[in-house]
Amino acid sequence: MSLLVVGLSHRSAPVSVLERASLATDAKAKLLQDTLASEPAAEATVLATCNRIELYADVEKFHAGVAELSTLLAQHSGVGLEELTPYLYVHYEDRAVHHLFSVACGLDSMVVGEGQILGQIKDALALGQELHTAGRLINDLFQQALRVGKRAHSETGIDRAGQSLVTFGLEQLAAGAPVAEWAVGKRALVIGAGSMSSLAAATLVRVGVAEVVVANRTAERAERLAEILNESGGAARAVPMDDVAEELTRVDVAVSCTGATGLVLTVEDVAGALGLQADAAARAAESGHVPQIRAESDPNSLELHGAWADNGELAAQAQPRVRPLDADGKAVRLALLDLAMPRDIDGAAHRLDGVRLVDIESLADAAADAPMAADVDRVRSIVADEVAAFGAAQRAAQITPTVVALRSMAADVVTNEVARLEGRLPGLDAKQRAEITQTVRRVVDKLLHAPTVRVKQLASEPGGAGYADALRELFDLDPQTVAAVSRADGLKGGPEKGPQADRDDTDGAESAKRGRA
Repeated sequence: MSLLVVGLSHRSAPVSVLERASLATDAKAKLLQDTLASEPAAEATVLATCNRIELYADVEKFHAGVAELSTLLAQHSGVGLEELTPYLYVHYEDRAVHHLFSVACGLDSMVVGEGQILGQIKDALALGQELHTAGRLINDLFQQALRVGKRAHSETGIDRAGQSLVTFGLEQLAAGAPVAEWAVGKRALVIGAGSMSSLAAATLVRVGVAEVVVANRTAERAERLAEILNESGGAARAVPMDDVAEELTRVDVAVSCTGATGLVLTVEDVAGALGLQADAAARAAESGHVPQIRAESDPNSLELHGAWADNGELAAQAQPRVRPLDADGKAVRLALLDLAMPRDIDGAAHRLDGVRLVDIESLADAAADAPMAADVDRVRSIVADEVAAFGAAQRAAQITPTVVALRSMAADVVTNEVARLEGRLPGLDAKQRAEITQTVRRVVDKLLHAPTVRVKQLASEPGGAGYADALRELFDLDPQTVAAVSRADGLKGGPEKGPQADRDDTDGAESAKRGRA
């Protein structure tokens, strides 16, 4: 096994670098294709999330593999190699397995214990399968990682150590207040209908917001998500992306997580939703000064923000909404949660009076101070055990082609010797020939049984790869025969093409259902 992972994450790189190094779907595909075209890699897949980019590959040579994978990451991420290199980490063989299993369990997540990473690992495997870049090793590794992650969540209380990025983000918006209390009566705008956005919408419904408005570039996906939310007992509707600016004037909280390469909400968009003149907001964003909100009508109208479209103004005047306070003790009129990488919402929006913005960078800072649960130690123990078991299984599997080739050679010897015996003793009847053949085969099987069983046991131990070489040398096995057996075995257990198109359409729905469960 020559598993190599080269990557960067929120633990090794600042958010500004991660944001620039993010990979679009087509960039992931090209990266994998170029990785297999390179000399060191035999199979590969990429795990790319909002806070990590990791390229996994089965390589022939360590140093050549590190150099090639690092170069490819730089080329496809758009960040120069010299700038990217200081933030890259490298794991090899068992350490690479340990890293992925830890990631699958949520130990390496920004919010320890979050379970969304399992879906992202599943997507990484599916991409490798679809592009036929994932072979025996990558398939075995990622499928086992999914099992280890599920085991950690079912056998321990790791979920108590943290929560999903969505829930954690909402907790930061609530600023210490119970999320369920903070959410009461609020209207929310969710921009995007992918996995994370759908989970955010479902979570907002679960914590009790009054209405969720879904905006997405593909109207069908927005409508489907809204339908699912309504079926779950929430109040939701879908709107076109062109209506985002108008809807922003009516809501109390907006969550955005799209695959856009540019900003979805500029500081001018946010300022306009609050009644702030756009040119003043732009000047403030450039200068770094905090602008003062200027109402276009009387000051009391500021308290009407987020009121219901039909009769919200009258209701707001009759029962003024109690709003949470920001760090300066001022009412928060618009709470923004940006879960995208690269970011969807202009970071300058946090300078606007009455706005609270939580994004990936601020979540990383908050998560660094989050307490670790006692169950983390139990999960680490599970990971260590699973890494040892996976390594043993892979090492044992590596000697299997040699053992099969040895038994094949022995079968050929039996066949040839029986044929020669028939030439010398032509008077043997069919029963006698069958008995002699069976006897010779039993002798050979008994002679080979103990050595082959024992060599598999020895090969499963660290450093056991040399036993395959010893078998080939002692029995003068043809390397071509061993390689042919290995290729046939790989084809038998190779990847199957996943239903990518169907999965793209169902990711959001599945996330919404998980969120309301």
